[in-house]
Amino acid sequence: MESTGGPYLNTAAVTSPVGIARLLQVTFGCTTFSLVAHQGGFSAAYGTFCMFVWTFCFAITVFIITCEFTHLHSCLSISWGNFTAAFAMLATLMTVTAAVIYPLYFVQLGCYPIGCEVRDFRIAASVFAGLLFFAYAAEVFLTRAKPGQVTSYMATISGLLKIVQAFVACIIFGALVNDSQYSKYVATQWCVAVYSFCFVVTVVVVAFSVTGKTALLWFPFERSVVVYTFGAVLLYMSAAVIWPVFCFDSKYGSPRRPGLCTKGKCPWDSQLVIAIFTYVNLLLYVVDLAYSQRIRFVSHL
Repeated sequence: MESTGGPYLNTAAVTSPVGIARLLQVTFGCTTFSLVAHQGGFSAAYGTFCMFVWTFCFAITVFIITCEFTHLHSCLSISWGNFTAAFAMLATLMTVTAAVIYPLYFVQLGCYPIGCEVRDFRIAASVFAGLLFFAYAAEVFLTRAKPGQVTSYMATISGLLKIVQAFVACIIFGALVNDSQYSKYVATQWCVAVYSFCFVVTVVVVAFSVTGKTALLWFPFERSVVVYTFGAVLLYMSAAVIWPVFCFDSKYGSPRRPGLCTKGKCPWDSQLVIAIFTYVNLLLYVVDLAYSQRIRFVSHL
């Protein structure tokens, strides 16, 4: 008896270029955290973060491959194209961070005191962590919106930039809680409010795009996102001026790193990280605003 509903399994999910990239992600991810768990070892917050990244990305990628191979994603009440594009960008950022952090804190050239076998396992894990990043970056490259192509919003430059903006904001928040002394002045508290507001709204934009609920809103979502992006540029411009003045001007802070500041626990270091990534996010929002003039939302893909 012939089936009238088409094939039950979608072989393109594992044979297409994107499918092959995802299979490589699963392979490299599994290899990386297996090497670390078996002999490489990890400790402290940095090692725990790296293990979380590798296991989290592995689990979600297996879920994506399974859903596409069995057509189960059609049963989910989300915008699948937006979800996969958003996750690929997020995984790219997370894996490149882990690929830098793990060798930086755990890899050494000599065998003492961890032993040559542990050192070799850590070096191998670092190599596969780098390959894992390239596999996710390849998916982003393959699925990004092409000129004139009708695609999901999260696959566009503006959609991908939303993920990067939120990720950079998380780095800023991490530096803020690391004894940055942001509560010392009202002006720096304003900067924290700017970071928090833009982060929350950016996450809401991503959430509405991924869930495919933009058409249910009573206001024009596309125009609202463009207006918000313009507002975010203005807000980050204010933070980009205020934060360095109140942290590095000799009247309010210190233009140079204090000599007695302990490495890893120095407020000046956290303030410098925040200043740098404030300018990074400002640039991202400016680029986002420029690209948002050239796209149209497609919420149902």
